[in-house]
Amino acid sequence: MNEVQKLPQHQASTMLYLVPTPVGNLKDITYRSIEVLQKADVILCEDTRTSSRLLQHYNIQKPISPYHQHNEHKIVPHLITQMQSGKVFALITDAGTPGISDPAFLLVRACIQQNIKVECLPGATAFVPALVVSGLPTNRFAFEGFLPIKKGRHSLLTKLSLEERTIILYESPMRLQKTLLELITYFGEERPCSVSREISKIFETHIRGTLQEVHNYFQQHGVKGEIVIVLGGKLT
Repeated sequence: MNEVQKLPQHQASTMLYLVPTPVGNLKDITYRSIEVLQKADVILCEDTRTSSRLLQHYNIQKPISPYHQHNEHKIVPHLITQMQSGKVFALITDAGTPGISDPAFLLVRACIQQNIKVECLPGATAFVPALVVSGLPTNRFAFEGFLPIKKGRHSLLTKLSLEERTIILYESPMRLQKTLLELITYFGEERPCSVSREISKIFETHIRGTLQEVHNYFQQHGVKGEIVIVLGGKLT
């Protein structure tokens, strides 16, 4: 029997909320998200400094504790024990929905294994608006997040070059030019592409064209901010 089905979900109290936070504009948060953060016993934050600005903006005064990729293996058992004692936790990351190219998986899995109810609120994530405004097909897509830095990068790019669905990647501004050049090598310079930066912020920008045209643009203008790359699939 699947572990998720061991016990009906309604028989467990909600102890962990996954709360999406704005990817840009601080107003891009739901009323319910604010309500959950106000009621939680402890708020887990990817970066307490970044999260403190959001919490202060909405006058949310709750204990905060770091939860990130460098400590999650170590602290998950402790968090499970705290939830089993009755504490309600809310998990937020620097921006967007926890678990989408951000920490959450290990804690969610451990909660499910211990029959601790997990609830994810709907909300912001960067790749959805980037996909929708790209002008590329949205009916089928492959979200890959960040490409491997070294190991597995070549094999993944080779595999993705044959993908017929729209492809979505995350990238840092420091690596964007290098990645675009690699994509040209694997996908061809004429593959349609859209690069979105600073989504929901003052300087939100969407650059569309072929991979070569988009590369040329950023080579001339430089790049800052958070990046989402959307690529057209291979034509059959």
